Amino acid sequence: MTKKIKKEQRTNKWAFLIYQESAPKDYLNILEELHVPFILSPWHDKDVNRSTGEFKKSHKHGALFFETLKSYSQVSELLQDRLNSPSHVEVVMSPKGMFDYFTHAENPDKTPYNIEDIESGAGFELDKFLCEQASGEFLNEVIDLIEKNNITEFEELIYFARVNNYLLLSLVIDKTYFFAKFLDSRRYNPRRKAPKDITDKEDEENNN
Repeated sequence: MTKKIKKEQRTNKWAFLIYQESAPKDYLNILEELHVPFILSPWHDKDVNRSTGEFKKSHKHGALFFETLKSYSQVSELLQDRLNSPSHVEVVMSPKGMFDYFTHAENPDKTPYNIEDIESGAGFELDKFLCEQASGEFLNEVIDLIEKNNITEFEELIYFARVNNYLLLSLVIDKTYFFAKFLDSRRYNPRRKAPKDITDKEDEENNN
């Protein structure tokens, strides 16, 4: 997710930490006023210090996504001044790794946190971000529902995803070309089996 970096290094994605006991109560409003897209983990209030066996101080992991490159000192000073955060900030090396760490999704030895408690703002597209992080899983899910419901038209797929899962809808829209070509292939594939109910009906008519 992150790594130690030289203080003069510049990037547009920075990770940081805030503690519940010292962060301003209106931390969300403060972040919104920066006009920099951000995402925050749930409050990590059940993390255990392996050395002492005691709970760590309640904290949130966060990330800022700037439009331009920022230095370590620029981001560190900004967050210390506005959020009373620790001075240390880190480069976000993997947004997916960062997101998994937010909820401990990939670490069964740690207390899991609820994905619904993730916070974001200032234009950060959380739904799109979540969809991108699980794009492989969602791709398989969309392909499965296309097969299961015998969908051959892109319009059908849009309506189905809209009604059943808005995250799937985001993925379909983001990968319009892929799904359009996939549906074309299904529609014109002579070896594609007809749905069972249609096949049974045709057999019944042929026998009469």
